Amino acid sequence: MRSGTNDVNSGQAHQWALGWLLQADLLKTRGRVCTAVVVWSIVLRAAARMASILAACQDLAHAPSSQAVFDALLAGLPKTLSVLERRLNESLTGHLPRRLRRRAWPVAIDGHLVPYYGQPHKSRNELYHSRPQLGTTKFHAYATACIVEYGQRYTLALTWVRKHESTITVLRRLLAQIREIELKIKRLLLDRAFFSTQVVEFLQQEQLPFLMPVVVRGRKPKRGRRLTGLRHLQQQKAGWYSHVLRRGKTEVKVSVCVAYRTYRRRGEQQRRTQKLLFAAWRVKGTPTEIRERYRKRFGIEASYRQRRQARIYTCTRNPHLRLVFVAISLLLRNLWVWIHATYLKEGAGETMTLRLERLRFKRLVDWINQAVVAALHDGSTFCADDDD
Repeated sequence: MRSGTNDVNSGQAHQWALGWLLQADLLKTRGRVCTAVVVWSIVLRAAARMASILAACQDLAHAPSSQAVFDALLAGLPKTLSVLERRLNESLTGHLPRRLRRRAWPVAIDGHLVPYYGQPHKSRNELYHSRPQLGTTKFHAYATACIVEYGQRYTLALTWVRKHESTITVLRRLLAQIREIELKIKRLLLDRAFFSTQVVEFLQQEQLPFLMPVVVRGRKPKRGRRLTGLRHLQQQKAGWYSHVLRRGKTEVKVSVCVAYRTYRRRGEQQRRTQKLLFAAWRVKGTPTEIRERYRKRFGIEASYRQRRQARIYTCTRNPHLRLVFVAISLLLRNLWVWIHATYLKEGAGETMTLRLERLRFKRLVDWINQAVVAALHDGSTFCADDDD
């Protein structure tokens, strides 16, 4: 065990992850062998090793067959999507520190696409279509909400996005989950896909401050004609400007911040300058402050990167089961953040310091894997070597 992490061990990490799953009441014991503890341990093993359920079962001498594990999952999980999502979100946020509710936090909302190459399970609406990535245009889509403050990047809500659902429908589900845990939102940080009249109108009705990039759509005017609207703002100096978004009879007013950033491409000595436009409502600050605040949104991208380090590989077409596997990886992320904020912190209150290098996420999932092996294996070489 690495020095500096003597307050936490592999057995504790495994028990915490199991406890979070068991308290959400997602599974029921199925027979003498496929108990909820055994099934969740195998699922955690698959996530920790970034393997399939089949591989996790074959590596453990005392594990049931992969088919028995799948049968237990399918039989025990709630059949209604709303109930399943509610219980998964309870497992994600059931152990959030109470101090998080004492103040408002910047929250990022974003979508996550998982490439899919098969056919839908029951309906075409299960699959989300987007631009080609990794050889496919079909995806299982998920949306998450995440605190983007350093050391507090908890995933607050998860939902499955179907093809027919609007952006506002997805936002409403995520915001309902955040309100259920009574967490205050300081401002929402959204990506460019949310820039639309309908979304802006919805957020203003919900009294939620927001910050998102501006998307300039439509054809450029013919040469010689005066620029108007957002294209006119693109020509302005750094500062704040007022703009009205229109769609049909709907009009909403937003503030547009023009900011700059400088960057240097690899292999080049000269720095380049790029103009950035942000749409905001009830968010104040200088253009530089607005740019730096929005940069925190990329903390949610870090959650997706870490999620891939605990990804369960599967070829199942069942979207509910796929949603569970995504939730498992995000639960392990929340556990990693919780351990740092609870056991590995230095100081308390306003003087609390978090050093995330004390326990890397990959080491945490390796610990969980070791605990599962100790519980469900006989020590023979049949188990996959943890050093490969």
